[in-house]
Amino acid sequence: MLKKERQALILREVNIHNKVILSDLSQKLKVSEDTVRRDIQELDEAEKLVKVRGGALSKSYQVYSYKEHDIYAYQEKTIIARKAISYLRDDMLVLISGGSTNLELARILPPDLKITFLTVSLTTAMQLMEHPSSETLFIGGHLSKTAQIAIGGEVVQALNDFRPDICLMGVNGIDAKEGLTENDWEVAAVKKTMIRVSQKVLALSIAEKLNSVQKIKVGGMNQIDTLITELNPEHEKLTPYRNSGLEVV
Repeated sequence: MLKKERQALILREVNIHNKVILSDLSQKLKVSEDTVRRDIQELDEAEKLVKVRGGALSKSYQVYSYKEHDIYAYQEKTIIARKAISYLRDDMLVLISGGSTNLELARILPPDLKITFLTVSLTTAMQLMEHPSSETLFIGGHLSKTAQIAIGGEVVQALNDFRPDICLMGVNGIDAKEGLTENDWEVAAVKKTMIRVSQKVLALSIAEKLNSVQKIKVGGMNQIDTLITELNPEHEKLTPYRNSGLEVV
């Protein structure tokens, strides 16, 4: 594989999953970790991603700012956000995770919507604070530098005190058989709790994440009520998810 092709694949992985790990990329690309490390270094110098110890992060995931051209699959994420907003009603308690799709959802909320939002994501909380009619509850704790959400036992304990009407869950990996997966066990622990305490769970995912599996299990498809993508619900790529009993939007 040519270096240009290899680096294009690295960029695709980091943009889809926000974070990539050297060892995982090495296995996927069938090259040494040193080769992947050099590729990441070059991509970092070109300002196409952010190099971190042991891997890389998506550039669009790093700062609280709104730059459309920095957001991967921006149009698709906007479609998903608008679909998810249709489920929101006044006086709901809505638990919302992090990620660029939920950040876009927070940005385009109808101004007259009166909702109490609960989140572990600092960037999402900051965007929600700009909404004129809703309230924002932020559960703080140790902030993950990669996922940019609060993690740890105190966060899990705090979440247990709530019973949200809806959970808007951004996903890392999703597969009709393997369910929701993550690449960070502390993030997975928080997401497991979010799913457990919520009355209804909406999984928000761009189509490129479908049929992808990370190393750590978050939950089975039977724990999710609705899958929202940018695709038409009848799209053939969504057939396995419809067959699993999910509402697909």
